Amino acid sequence: MKAISYSRYGPAGVLEYGERPDPKVGPDSVLVKVRAAAVNPVDWKAREGYLQAGLEAVFPVIPGWDVSGVVVQPGAAVDEFAVGDEVIGYVREDFLSRGTFAEYVAAPVRTLARKPLSIGFEEAAGLPLCGLTAYQVLHHSLKVQGGETVLVHAAAGGVGSLAVQLARHAGCRVVGTAGPHNHDYVRRLGGEPVEYGEGLAARLRDLAPDGFDAAFDTVGGEALRVSAETLATGGRLASIADAEVFSYGGRYAFVRPDATDLAHLAGLAEQGIVSVHVDRVFPLEQAAEAYRLNEQGRTRGKIVVSVEWED
Repeated sequence: MKAISYSRYGPAGVLEYGERPDPKVGPDSVLVKVRAAAVNPVDWKAREGYLQAGLEAVFPVIPGWDVSGVVVQPGAAVDEFAVGDEVIGYVREDFLSRGTFAEYVAAPVRTLARKPLSIGFEEAAGLPLCGLTAYQVLHHSLKVQGGETVLVHAAAGGVGSLAVQLARHAGCRVVGTAGPHNHDYVRRLGGEPVEYGEGLAARLRDLAPDGFDAAFDTVGGEALRVSAETLATGGRLASIADAEVFSYGGRYAFVRPDATDLAHLAGLAEQGIVSVHVDRVFPLEQAAEAYRLNEQGRTRGKIVVSVEWED
């Protein structure tokens, strides 16, 4: 099969497009014919070796954890999916090697859900990792409730944009940091935009004088510090970007594959309650360019890689 892979840690230039062996299908996995895979910052951070303390790389590594596609072979013990089923997945194992930037991926059923029929494969590919991250932080870590005021950082990004939509669906008031060019987009998602940068704490206090009931940090550093400063008494704080959150009494979150959570998200997407904005689409052979664009950190929504097939 054709795939993107790398044989050593490094910048996007280490990515190669070429032939890799077809994946083997275990008894509780299915073989997915990949239609699209989304780019995530964690992918290039792993490629550059930043995660090697916790995730072993078995080279050559095919990157990517997000996927949308079609089941072409169920494992021997699988009765959840059949040939022809359209699926989405957050296909993460506990090591780096067998990712989704390929024509095929063998995906454990615990990582999959049925694809929302109302959206295309490219949009669907952007839902699993970012959607699960937003959902698990809001509902498992922060336990948001209707009527609360929630702060979301980088509200126009992949995780942030879904967090705004999910928090609004939960009945929360949402304030989201974003650059001025993304303020209208954040408003369309249901959030109240505020410009990040110098003076952020004062701007947030103007919007929420009594403080935030919950703050979702996706950036780390100064954003995390300001989040802690602007919490209401008894407010909760969670970060996916900075383990320093523990020093503020908050929680660190790393998204987990969860078929039940993913199926719930797919249902919300099917109903039009949440949506994924696809910023750019690249063909599989241009995945390195997709990663370079993502590394600039200014993406609205998601960058997606499409795998072309002749029907």
